[in-house]
Amino acid sequence: MSYLNFNTEKAKNTSRELNVLLADYHMYYQKLRNFHWNIVGHNFFDLHVKFEEMYDDAVLKIDEIAERILTLRYQPTSNYSEYIETSSIKESKSSIEDVEMIDILLNDHGLLLKQMSKVIEVAGEAEDEGTIDLIGAYIRELETTSWMLDAWRMKKSDTHRNL
Repeated sequence: MSYLNFNTEKAKNTSRELNVLLADYHMYYQKLRNFHWNIVGHNFFDLHVKFEEMYDDAVLKIDEIAERILTLRYQPTSNYSEYIETSSIKESKSSIEDVEMIDILLNDHGLLLKQMSKVIEVAGEAEDEGTIDLIGAYIRELETTSWMLDAWRMKKSDTHRNL
């Protein structure tokens, strides 16, 4: 793969960690669909739309992650049984309250961010700037989404402190 200026053997660990991230994103995507379909109550309109926005974003990332694995000349995992086995993100019940949904998603964001850090670490060892750039952008976006979800569940008394 000389035209891309990296060694496929060096990219092996990166591809392995990207496949874990791919599994995580599939589980996260399905959880967002679950919450989108099953949200009820006073926050229905806000969260129904937000969850759809989030799963639309997740499905784009799923495709980009799989295509990055292919670019590195490895095969992306493509079976739900493997996603369930590989992912640190677990399924959720459908009949939970809105605040619990947000709490679960914020916990999942922590797991996604942890896996993204692993990807960046191994991509750095492989001198794989393309993967580092891709995942770095995902981190920034997920941190912003996490802040917004956290702000949604905050009480006025929980707001920012002065320096």
